[in-house]
Order: sequence, then structure tokens, then C-alpha cells
Amino acid sequence: MDIFQAIIIGIIEGFTEFLPISSTGHMIVASEFLGIEQSAVVKAYEVIIQFAAILAVMLLYRDKISFKEIELWQKIIAAFLPLAIVGFLLKDWVKEIFVTQTVAWMFIVGGIIFIVVEYFHKDKERKSQDIEEITWFQAMSIGFGQILSLVPGTSRAGSTIITGMLSGVSRKASTEFSFLLAIPVMMAVSGYDLLKHYDEFLGANLTAFAVGFVVAFIVAYITIKLFIVFLQRFTFVAFGIYRIVFGIILLMVL
Repeated sequence: MDIFQAIIIGIIEGFTEFLPISSTGHMIVASEFLGIEQSAVVKAYEVIIQFAAILAVMLLYRDKISFKEIELWQKIIAAFLPLAIVGFLLKDWVKEIFVTQTVAWMFIVGGIIFIVVEYFHKDKERKSQDIEEITWFQAMSIGFGQILSLVPGTSRAGSTIITGMLSGVSRKASTEFSFLLAIPVMMAVSGYDLLKHYDEFLGANLTAFAVGFVVAFIVAYITIKLFIVFLQRFTFVAFGIYRIVFGIILLMVL
């Protein structure tokens, strides 16, 4: 992987990781376009840029990472456990269904769900307007909803945000809870992958890795801030339409 490829993949990771549009699907398309083979070195690089995305969230929500928010983090860890357990048990099955067709169809299905949910969703009627108001039931509902993200193309952010909205949480609170929930999820996944591919760093282009890390961090930081501003004025309908269009293009092209 050269520096140019590292920058492109870093931008895609930083931009798509926390949006409900599936970073996996976009990574597949980008890799195909750039001629990048899914080698162990590429997997190692993905670990690096995922850590960059985690740091962006931690920096933006550093006020939430404290003992004053202990109850919130208890709910976040509880919401993390269903995915951790089911993901470990079904990891081989997930690899088997990791094909372009699955990703494309899940893009389309997810897009339709977003549009339907938004049609009935009224933010003013939500019981939980702020992240601190999320109940244990809502947190666990989001946690079980996150299991759906094991299906490639579903989007971890998408599944958690939608489940949050369906359980009575506002768009903004659902999204922010999804951001914070990404910290233990991505740390666990990245840590596991790091142990599997740590030896690949020895022969890798470390300059490209470093550049990609910085790019992914900056793009993720900016994307998260703009996303929150976006949600204060708009709904997720645009993301639903985008998912449907992108899924159809995937079925036609790949």
C-alpha cells in the first residue's frame, strides 16, 4: 500500500465510520477501484485507522469520559456485551457472508428502514432527548440492535441509531450514544485484529500508515462535528436515499 492509497482509505474510514452508511461497503468499493488486495498488511492498516477514529471520538467527547458519567458508561458497556458475545460465537459465519451482494442488499434494506422510521419518528415526542436520559432498557435495546451490524453492509452506526430511535430516544441522543458505544466496540475489534496481524507491521510501509492515521483522525473529527450540526436541522432520510442508490450501484457494477 502506497501513501496515495493510504490517504484515500484513511479519508473513507474517517468519513464513513460514524455515519449510518457502512464503512465496510465503501471500503470494498474503494479497494476494488484502487486495486488493493485484502491482504494481511491491509488488515493491519485498517486497525491503525480505526484507532485514529476512536481517538477522534474520545477527543470530542472527553467531557463524557470521566467518573462523573459512571452510570452512562455502565450502560455503554452493558450495550457492548451482546455484540461481543454474539460476534465471537458467529465470527466464522460472518466471514462466509462477507460478499459484495450481501453488502449491496443490506445497503438497500437499511436505506428503506431509515426512510420508514423517519416517516413515523417525531423527535419532540421522544422520552430521552439527551444522552444522559437514556434508560437501561433503551441502552440494552441499542446493544441488541447492534448485533445486526455483524451482517456486512448493515452499518454499526445505522443499526444502533435506528434501534435507539425506535426505543424512544431522540436522533441526537441516539447518535451520540452510538459514537460512545463505538469506543469499546472498536477497541475490542481493533485490539483483536492487532494481535492477529501485529507481525505485518514489520514489513509494512510505516510512512503510509502514519499518514493514513493522521488523515483518518482529522476526517473523523470533522465528520462527527458536522454530523451533529446536520442532525439539528435535518433527518436521516437523505442517508436512507443514499444507501438505496449506493446499494443499487453496487449490484450493477461489482
